[in-house]
Amino acid sequence: MRLFLLAAVVCSAQTPITLVGDSTVAEGGGWGPGFRATLAGKAEVRNLARNGRSSKSFRDEGAWKPAIDGTAKYILIQFGHNDCPGKGPDRETDPATTFRANLLQYLNEARAAGATPVLVTSIVRRNFTSDNKIKSDCLVPYVEQTRQLATETKTPLLDMYAKTRALSERIGPAASDALGATTADGKPDRTHLGPQGQQEIGAIAAREFLLLFPQGANH
Repeated sequence: MRLFLLAAVVCSAQTPITLVGDSTVAEGGGWGPGFRATLAGKAEVRNLARNGRSSKSFRDEGAWKPAIDGTAKYILIQFGHNDCPGKGPDRETDPATTFRANLLQYLNEARAAGATPVLVTSIVRRNFTSDNKIKSDCLVPYVEQTRQLATETKTPLLDMYAKTRALSERIGPAASDALGATTADGKPDRTHLGPQGQQEIGAIAAREFLLLFPQGANH
């Protein structure tokens, strides 16, 4: 009688995830690197976010096309910062009309490409009122529209505005500044993230993603 030892070969493919958005998601000053690091070994994260882009200019410049090339299982979409008034006609949008229409087009095209789109609200600008609450600014109507569209279209939502607002108000202005980058003249950059913020905020996004898709990173 012969005994044969059979070796089981386990194939563990990493889930392909694509990130789309502006500088607060991008590699240089956004949460994308921390998201990737948190999901290391579970997901293959491709960060297509670009500095200074809005929901309008991202498409107009051709940056959206690679996101729907059929390789992503999930596409995370975050815009708002550069859609605000004052960003110029090439970028700014109206929350209830053009911004909404842009997001809806992204959702439809992502689904047509075989991916699951995930809407993501913008992270807060870490500016505080005198009672240590985050100041409301031009981002709010874009955040509200993103939430509303997610509900209406039954699209998964990562509410990063709510999460980062709660974090900043809990830790306060000084600790919030430690999450941020520094401007060229040495002042706190309260929009973009420094190394600490990239990792911490990215980890929050990754945890929220796994709450939505418990099996999503075990493809």
